[in-house]
Amino acid sequence: MELTEEMIEQLKVDLKNARTYEDILGKDGAIKKLIKSTFEQMLEAELPEHLGYERYSANGKNSGNSRNEKTHKTLKNDNGQIELTVPRDRESTFDPIIVKKYERTIGPIEDKIISMYAKCMTSRDIQTHITELYGLDVSPTLI
Repeated sequence: MELTEEMIEQLKVDLKNARTYEDILGKDGAIKKLIKSTFEQMLEAELPEHLGYERYSANGKNSGNSRNEKTHKTLKNDNGQIELTVPRDRESTFDPIIVKKYERTIGPIEDKIISMYAKCMTSRDIQTHITELYGLDVSPTLI
């Protein structure tokens, strides 16, 4: 997927106005906005392929399965949490490729948790470590 001119311009504006680390990689930083926007565009591109027709196409009329609003999903990654808006279909058969249905973490954070567990850290120690380093609130059962 290519970055659109609009996305590049918005990123330039965000980076131009950045003064601190938080402005770039923080809670509402430029990189997090770019990741969110990219994931949402990819999800929007996956749905027409699943349904077999583009949005507002006559082919979708009375097809049985169609778009059915959107749902919200929180993903955890190295930079904290990302709130995504995921499209869905009426029959609930849409299973996105980029972010799987029940997936809640993305990126290398899972590998880091497995590595810490392999080094005999307790699940409570890992939980504290993840909270301190990444600002993620994870439960010991998730770990």
